[in-house]
Amino acid sequence: MATISIIYGSVRSDRQGIKAARFFENTLKEGGHRVNMIDPSVYQFPLLDKMHKEYDAGKAPEPLETVSKLLKSSDGFIIVSGEYNHSIPPALKNLLDHFQSEYFFKPSGIVTYSAGSFGGVRAGSDLRAVCGELGMPSISSMMPIPSVQKAFEEDGAPIDEAYNKRADRFLTEFEWYVEAFAKQREKGTPY
Repeated sequence: MATISIIYGSVRSDRQGIKAARFFENTLKEGGHRVNMIDPSVYQFPLLDKMHKEYDAGKAPEPLETVSKLLKSSDGFIIVSGEYNHSIPPALKNLLDHFQSEYFFKPSGIVTYSAGSFGGVRAGSDLRAVCGELGMPSISSMMPIPSVQKAFEEDGAPIDEAYNKRADRFLTEFEWYVEAFAKQREKGTPY
């Protein structure tokens, strides 16, 4: 159906949110989508010095070249973010800031999580502003996941089946935006 990149934001050694990212990867694949998992612990970007676009063509460090291609091939983005000190993780912000035009006129869906009961919603508010500025406006719904350490198995299987219903509603809205944006991009974009 579509190519969706999941952008995950934690590099902690005992990270729990990766289970939520795997849940969405599995769910999107079951729905027929192609999925790119973009994990900063895999690509290990340097701290932002130059954006991908600021390098001469083909001269950016290899992780930037690879992720740029994945983002360009995407029709939309699911961003899975923990909440660190009432905001988004530094590794996620660093990853996002390395790119720009790769995101243009493609929607994002925001999934947040925390070990506590609020599910990372404060990070979600910050992330909405960042996504809008980067040209990938977020859909109106967000999917907060409280007590993420108890929500999914290591492979992403939900411990509580209610997550399947919540994800279905969230992804149905997200897919609508992905399709609408794709149709408009076929007609051309303002820049």
